[in-house]
Amino acid sequence: MAAGLSWPLRRRFTYIWEHSLNNWNDSVPIYKQLEAQLVSWILNGEYAEGEALPSVRKLSVELNINHLTVAKAFDALVHNSIIEKRRGLGMFVLSGAREKLADSEKQKFLDQELPQFVNRMRDLELDLNAVLEKIQQEVGGGNE
Repeated sequence: MAAGLSWPLRRRFTYIWEHSLNNWNDSVPIYKQLEAQLVSWILNGEYAEGEALPSVRKLSVELNINHLTVAKAFDALVHNSIIEKRRGLGMFVLSGAREKLADSEKQKFLDQELPQFVNRMRDLELDLNAVLEKIQQEVGGGNE
């Protein structure tokens, strides 16, 4: 169904398709999930700095969610100086947004996700060396 699309558009289409049938996580507000996906797209370069984002209406239709939900996700990114609204043109990724997001996400990982990971390791009594070896394999630095 997405065969004729370029790789970034295919990824966007796949994400939209997977989430258009109310496949949202009920424990997290939909606007937060959409905000996280937009952040991911910017970090991955699927939306470059200076590039326009889809309109609120277009995303709301494609994702089958209320337009106010999409607007709330956009507003959060505007508030954090990641995107800007250009009157009559739409939303655009700001210059420096990728670096700002990368710094923020790295800090979030170190402060929140890594401690959770370490606690889970302890709970499971995983050997640190075995985990480090697996991490090296995952990032392509290990001997395969």
